[in-house]
Amino acid sequence: MKSHVTQIKAFWLAAVLIFVSVIRRELNYLPDLLVPSDFSMLGQSYDWWEDSVLTVIYLVALGLLVYSRHYLWAVLKNVPVSLYLSVTVLAIIQYMGENAIMFPHTFGEIVEELAETAIYGIALTYLWRFKLTNYESCLVQKLNYKFDHANN
Repeated sequence: MKSHVTQIKAFWLAAVLIFVSVIRRELNYLPDLLVPSDFSMLGQSYDWWEDSVLTVIYLVALGLLVYSRHYLWAVLKNVPVSLYLSVTVLAIIQYMGENAIMFPHTFGEIVEELAETAIYGIALTYLWRFKLTNYESCLVQKLNYKFDHANN
């Protein structure tokens, strides 16, 4: 039982790590504002350190997702199809805006940013509303069911 709860928490932590790293990549102007251009630590530039730290975060998140793959699948199965379709349409619009397909270049940039903001808003809302207790209670019911049938 404890390992299943740990897997649920690992899944949630992986989701948070992915969200934070994606937002960090999106806010690419922050280093220009906060880090001096000649920054160096242990002989490496800021870009090298940033890439290294984000790579470690990605690998940790991937490991957590693999560890909690049952919950990843459970969550993916329970997401409404309309949400998948909405994010897909927004991603297509974002791509079209970024590459000035059917949009003038200056207006395409605005469309791209608005579509990305909507996608991130959906992800943040879904992550914010995600309740580990919903999956814990389902798990307890399944384990009790299996335990009852194993004893009969």
